[in-house]
Amino acid sequence: MLNKPGEEFVQDGAQNVTQKDVENVIIKSEEIQRKFSAKGPLARFIEDGKLLISIVKDYWAGAYRQVPYGVIASSVFTLIYVLNPFDLMPDVLPIIGQLDDVAIMGACLILVEQDLHKYKDWKLGQA
Repeated sequence: MLNKPGEEFVQDGAQNVTQKDVENVIIKSEEIQRKFSAKGPLARFIEDGKLLISIVKDYWAGAYRQVPYGVIASSVFTLIYVLNPFDLMPDVLPIIGQLDDVAIMGACLILVEQDLHKYKDWKLGQA
C-alpha cells in the first residue's frame, strides 16, 4: 500500500523505537522544537512539530491513549531524526542538510495525519 520511500523509511525506523527513545524526545523536546524555527526549511512544520511533541508527551503521561503505538513510534522516530544533526544529509550543510528532515517530517505527517487530527480535536476539547 505504501509507495513512497519516505513513508517506508519512517515506518522502518518506527519499528526500532525504544522506550528510551520516547524518553529522549520528552527530555529534549525544547531542543527539538527549536529545530522548527521560523527560519529555514522546517518553518512550515512549526505547528505540526509542536503537535507531534505534545502527542508523545500526552501518550507517555497516560493522558491520551486513543492512538496506536505505531503513531507514537513514527512521531518519536521523526522527531529524533530531525534533532540528529548527523542523519542522511548532515545539518551542517546549509539548506540541503535540512531537506531530508523536511522529507521525513512530511512522510511522517502523511502516516499519522488522521490520528494527529483526532488528537488535536481532543486537545482543543481539554482547553
